[in-house]
Amino acid sequence: MNSISTTEVKLVPEKGSIWENGVGKGFRATTYSFGLSAGATYGFSILGSVQSHDLALTTLSYGHMLGHVWGEGHWYRGNLEFRLELFTGAQFSPSREWFVGLTPHLRYNFATGTRWIPFVDGGAGVTATSIGPPDLSGTFEFNLQAGTGIQWFLKDNVALTLEARCVHWSCAGISNPNLGLNGVTGMVGVSFFF
Repeated sequence: MNSISTTEVKLVPEKGSIWENGVGKGFRATTYSFGLSAGATYGFSILGSVQSHDLALTTLSYGHMLGHVWGEGHWYRGNLEFRLELFTGAQFSPSREWFVGLTPHLRYNFATGTRWIPFVDGGAGVTATSIGPPDLSGTFEFNLQAGTGIQWFLKDNVALTLEARCVHWSCAGISNPNLGLNGVTGMVGVSFFF
């Protein structure tokens, strides 16, 4: 009796990994993400502002890596990512007000070789809000944000994100008052990478 050996052929190619050289070793240049986060801002009356403004917010973000892994063989090995973030929420102290905004960000994701990916992030955008005097002048304001955080990859393409940011809103002197809204924001969220 003759034995015939058969080789199984995969007709559908496997979906490409988001990782360039394995989990946590840097993202592929073609990787993009979608994220959803929620959090709160604890306000400070500093840098000229009169009141501390406490906010609750949610964000929806899109990200795209801007190239291959940088800094191979160095502690700063990682990827630069462009992100666009849409946010909305409400001020709950000192009064109830609304806000919505759009902020482009640059994020640097450190390639650690593990499922824990720390990052630094900064952005500048626009905000529409009903928060007014004494610190803000009207509906149109600019926003500046800078922060850091960490992503923990539950799966190869799904991560829980924890981050903290310093935020500043003002109208850049277009109208008065221009004292500004200042605070520290804490966020928790989930991101999906493709």
